[in-house]
Amino acid sequence: MPPQWRADLQEVLIPAPQLRRRVAEMARALTRDYAGGDLLVVPLLTGTILFLADLLRCLALPLRLDFLGVSSYRDGTRPRELILTKELRLDARDRHVLLVDDILDTGRTLAWVLARLQRLQPRSLRTCVLLDKPARRLEPVQADYVGFTIPDVFVVGYGLDFAERYRNLPFVGVLRPELYAAAG
Repeated sequence: MPPQWRADLQEVLIPAPQLRRRVAEMARALTRDYAGGDLLVVPLLTGTILFLADLLRCLALPLRLDFLGVSSYRDGTRPRELILTKELRLDARDRHVLLVDDILDTGRTLAWVLARLQRLQPRSLRTCVLLDKPARRLEPVQADYVGFTIPDVFVVGYGLDFAERYRNLPFVGVLRPELYAAAG
């Protein structure tokens, strides 16, 4: 672990080389599955940014890109009411839509966004997540493409944050509990 992060992190859960390899594998699967379609990639802001950038660089197919903004955490660790902070600009009707998110945790956000997107009448709607944390699932939702299944730990890095910090880490690390316990 880089020395500057030792005070905040328990461990590196997924190192950068492993992230790169798995994202490239996911991109190959997506390229194969969507080779003939009109794909609209819809990432959720902001945690997906690093994962999305690497995924898009590896995708070998034509696509359109639009963003949805959904927020629930603000500065703490407990989710609140979901708020749409950015609407889609492109039309999803009759298109293959791939929803991309950083982590599938309780499933609340993904279930809520999937219901919204379904009303737009896409030809198909699938999900792609970097991390799946099934131990915390509250909604019966599963991702179609999963990078890594992880245990019930508080992860940061590679786009994932705690109070808008740690997103820039090039790996996924486990945050020390004492840092987020006070936030509730």
